[in-house]
Amino acid sequence: MIKMDNIKTGWCVILIMTFSFSLWAKNRDNTQQLTKKEFNIVKFGAIADGKTLNTQAIQKAIDAANKLKLGGIVIFPKGQFLTGSIEMKSNVDLYFEEGSVLLGSTNPNDYNSVSSAGRPKSPKNDDNTHLGLILAHNLVNIMLYGKGKIDGQGRALALNIDSLHHAGIKIDPNYSYQNMRPSETIRPKLFSFSQCKQVKIEGLNINNSAGWGLSFELCNNLTLDKIKLTNRAYWNNDGIDITDCTNVKITNCDVNSADDGICLKSYYPGYFNDKIYIANCTIRSSASAIKFGTASYGGFKNVTIENINIFDTFRSAIAIESVDGGIIENIKVQNITAKNTGNSIFIRLGHRDGEKPGVIKNILIKDVKVQIPFGRPDIDYDLRGPEVPYFHNPFPASIVGIPGYYIENVVIENLEITYPGRASKGMAYVPLTRLKQVPEKIKNYPEFDMFGELPAWAFYVRHVKGLEFKNITLKLENDDFRPAFVFDDVKDLKMEKIDLPVSGKKEIILNQSENIKLDNKAASVKKEL
Repeated sequence: MIKMDNIKTGWCVILIMTFSFSLWAKNRDNTQQLTKKEFNIVKFGAIADGKTLNTQAIQKAIDAANKLKLGGIVIFPKGQFLTGSIEMKSNVDLYFEEGSVLLGSTNPNDYNSVSSAGRPKSPKNDDNTHLGLILAHNLVNIMLYGKGKIDGQGRALALNIDSLHHAGIKIDPNYSYQNMRPSETIRPKLFSFSQCKQVKIEGLNINNSAGWGLSFELCNNLTLDKIKLTNRAYWNNDGIDITDCTNVKITNCDVNSADDGICLKSYYPGYFNDKIYIANCTIRSSASAIKFGTASYGGFKNVTIENINIFDTFRSAIAIESVDGGIIENIKVQNITAKNTGNSIFIRLGHRDGEKPGVIKNILIKDVKVQIPFGRPDIDYDLRGPEVPYFHNPFPASIVGIPGYYIENVVIENLEITYPGRASKGMAYVPLTRLKQVPEKIKNYPEFDMFGELPAWAFYVRHVKGLEFKNITLKLENDDFRPAFVFDDVKDLKMEKIDLPVSGKKEIILNQSENIKLDNKAASVKKEL
């Protein structure tokens, strides 16, 4: 039987933490806004012409606010203020008035890294630069808010970094000649926050990083609310990256990113993203909308994701990946709508790095509606994710572990997916007699297209123990010659109320699977190929 106790326990923990965190945030805002002194950056020498470099003036205002016992509020008035890296300080808030614009410098020499003091060791941190426009390290009680705008001018900055490399002035040792672009390690983020507590970002319009957008690492009590984030200036433009943080709320945000939209990462063994709440957000992405990974050394626990609207997204609506030894458990995903999205659900347990494979267990996905197109969902983007490097038919959703290591206790309920159909044996074909032809790819980078052509049109499932499908509606816009479901090495499978279309094959394929309970009469079942 599928075990639900751990899942229910995780939900209770999340609800308690969410309520407590909301009370803390409300009390903090009411108290501080009444007592903090204001520091206008213009009075410290900042010039609002969009050309003068104001890094020192802004930093002086922040430092002055920090000297007060209660801290202060640094005011960005109307106008365009150019700056390089600025460093936050404890008990200091940044308030951006309507009409204010903080412009990131396009000169890479104007950027610094957040401090590494006290940061735990990571087996692999080479794709996680700590350069940033706004830096914060080991701070307490900081806030950035208002109706102003932050523009990192990331494309111009990245192209200047590229030019300096080719001119031999500032060499990027990891430069990608295949893709003709500088590596992530030398392209600054917009925010680089590390090991901070009690952080709130609210109401801002944030744009155009040279790399990742908003990055928070090893932080505790973090709130992101009502942010409009457009990060489509250059490659690796993630929206929001949360790395090994605890007590996090991301709500009412609009994210439009060239890479993953909201991404949970884990670079540090023994550390976790824990008690994470993501809700009421809209996401558009040339990669995956919401993703766990790819970095997955510690893990992800007690995560609730709900009320998310996803559209025009190239890869997966929801991607849950442990490939570096991390533990993923007690995950609840509900009320998701995804239109024009390349894949619905991708759950992958692999072993790319780490001493041993990780764990994925206790996953609930419910009340999800997805529409998948025949072609690329992001074809009209000016910056698109890399093409799938081979011919293929439309991909199914997939839940795939590795031999001897099962994904465990997954419940998928109230799911509707509309697939395009139009699969052709002339394009690609994996006959059911050759299921072993689908590669394991245990050490590969995880992605929904990683296995090549797949033999099902709706769901491909392999190396899973404890899986329940309930009230599933699958639709086809055109015929598909492949079976709806392929289960390979699946144990303890339960399927109830499975609604399959008139067109397309209604087969459920069971290969080397056991303890199967099916109440569906609308599909034919084939066992032991």
